[in-house]
Amino acid sequence: MFRVFRPSHEHSAFSATLLLMSAVMLSRVIGYLREAYIAWAFGAGPQTDAYVAGFTIPDWLNYIVAGGTASITFVSIYTRFVADNHEEEAQETFSIIITVMTAVLIVGVILAEMFTPQIERHMFSGFAPEQLDLCVHLTRILLPAQIFFYVGGVVSAVLLSRRLFFLPAFGPLLYNLAIILGGVVAARSLGIASLAWGALIGSVLGPFLVNAIGAARIGTGYSINFDIRNSAFREWVRMSIPLMVGVSLVTADDWILRYFASGGAGDITRLNYAKRLFAVPIAVLGQATSQATLPFFARLFGEKRLTEFAETVNASIYRIVAASILATSFMLAGALPLIDLVYRRGRFLFSDSQETAMFFFIFSISLAFWSAQGLYARAFYAAGNTLTPMLASSLVTLASLPLYYTLHRSLSTVGLAIASDVGIVANTLVLAVLLQRRRLVPAASLPWGELAKATLTSVIAGVLSYKVAQLVMVNSSRVADIKALGLITLTWVATTAAGLWITRSQLPNDLRRRRPQPPQRLDPAAASGLGEGMEP
Repeated sequence: MFRVFRPSHEHSAFSATLLLMSAVMLSRVIGYLREAYIAWAFGAGPQTDAYVAGFTIPDWLNYIVAGGTASITFVSIYTRFVADNHEEEAQETFSIIITVMTAVLIVGVILAEMFTPQIERHMFSGFAPEQLDLCVHLTRILLPAQIFFYVGGVVSAVLLSRRLFFLPAFGPLLYNLAIILGGVVAARSLGIASLAWGALIGSVLGPFLVNAIGAARIGTGYSINFDIRNSAFREWVRMSIPLMVGVSLVTADDWILRYFASGGAGDITRLNYAKRLFAVPIAVLGQATSQATLPFFARLFGEKRLTEFAETVNASIYRIVAASILATSFMLAGALPLIDLVYRRGRFLFSDSQETAMFFFIFSISLAFWSAQGLYARAFYAAGNTLTPMLASSLVTLASLPLYYTLHRSLSTVGLAIASDVGIVANTLVLAVLLQRRRLVPAASLPWGELAKATLTSVIAGVLSYKVAQLVMVNSSRVADIKALGLITLTWVATTAAGLWITRSQLPNDLRRRRPQPPQRLDPAAASGLGEGMEP
């Protein structure tokens, strides 16, 4: 059992997902400590809005220059070289990509540093002058971190391609710890800028240094190489351009929320807190499985085992969606006591908890879609097709902008959360339909009966949990929060277990089995699902 936590252990899809889910859960716990510290020390106001907004340009730069190419397109190419025992070509491609893209990123960082005031003046027009100055200062601290994130991402892709998941999984822990330590050590002298300095240092220690050490230990070499005529590099560019040019709502949602919410003091921060807590189940259910299964999806498709490829993807979707549907009812019922217990302390007041809980409640409705879209996208990536999903996602993003604007005008910040849900639902459905039309992953093979059982059970569990929780008045008391969550948990667990038993659902068995036999034509798939094991 514990061998899966050795850095040198070569993982199966089951053990990889198990490891990544453990690491993601631990990372989210530390991430919670980070957010809780920020809430305690700085509350929800103009300076925290500036801090959250300060990540926008760095994230945007990383997205348009890197575009996920380290963890997606490079994995596919490098995995193919390794499988064919072409080690020399693999090493050469690795060196070229790091050399060329690091040079591009350095130029991009310099330009962004120069024009940050002008860009952010337009992006956050609702900020007061001193708030905008703070945002610019924080952004300039954070920008160089993108170089280390990118190089670390390419190096981690080498480890993932060799089925070494331990170091890539735990690198983000150091990043989050560095932010906390930065605040604890330097908050009095540097203020909220201490968090930005912690993030910069953390990007060096976690995503970059940990993975670099791991790659060096397995003999991965690097030499400066600008050979842009290399055929593998050109293939990588061809696959990567759609990811660099396109704008997926999965990433753009945070940018859009910050843009529209910049006029209300604390709104960016409260949306961010709600989204960060919402990101925990997304990361555990969707992100870990998506990251673990991509190399296995790519191998099945590369070996032309298309039937097994489709069944494997559908098996993963089935388990992720069913588990997400069940988790949603708990999150909806426990939104206020959960948010209040997690965040309210220091300068973060009960009124902030109430507003944040409303955003969290709305976000939670779309959990299944957030979890599923990553797997649908990776099915395309494994097939070597990055253009179709990114073009589709970009069109969905553009089409969603009027919705964000309209709902924000009519419902204020709550409307932004609703628009976020509608957008991600549309994004996920479009990807599923496109895979269906290309006969890669037929939706008819999903176990719709089992998903219906999970949905019915979730609705009943959510309603009963909410009704029982009303016996306790949540009113800024820690004791009340704990009592309410206790009642919700007991009711939800009992109702969910009873519902799955009464409906004779196969889901509990499917989640436990390493090689499941999902209903309705889903073949055994070691590379799929939960039982196999948004910011770092």
